[in-house]
Amino acid sequence: MSRTLNSLLIGLLFSAVCFDCPVWSQTSTEVPAAPVPTQIASAKRVFIFNAGEETYFHLPNDAMYTGGPNRTYNQFYAAMKSWGQYELSATPADADIVFEIGFSDRNQGPMFVSQIKLVVLDPKTHIGLWTFTNYVEPAGMAKNREKNYNIAMDALMEDLKNLVSHAAPAK
Repeated sequence: MSRTLNSLLIGLLFSAVCFDCPVWSQTSTEVPAAPVPTQIASAKRVFIFNAGEETYFHLPNDAMYTGGPNRTYNQFYAAMKSWGQYELSATPADADIVFEIGFSDRNQGPMFVSQIKLVVLDPKTHIGLWTFTNYVEPAGMAKNREKNYNIAMDALMEDLKNLVSHAAPAK
């Protein structure tokens, strides 16, 4: 009896796969994009907050990346200054939005996961408006790790630029 039941179940599964079962073949509908918070599009001044580095490595000679614990902040600050989209504020009180930039590098089982994270905050409410997380592709050679780090930072900047351009207020 169980052999017949197994044969029947296998036959039904085979038929569903081969004959394009309607449940599996339904086309997905695209979800419309949710609005971007208006503070991001209307901001003129930003404060960049250094969220620091969270790393598995503690010894200077043991670092996976050059530039020290402030590299992410320094590199992001320079990229923001070069972009020129926002005036960089010296204090969060004078800013329309706050960019919190940080880096983490931690052991995840057999490999290390490195990521650059940017959180866009409202300085008045301290509520997160948007978050970007870009992973740094792992590499064995130091020069490739550096290259991958720079690629991740460039991608983060492109993500931010795309968000700002799509969030631009209607004219």
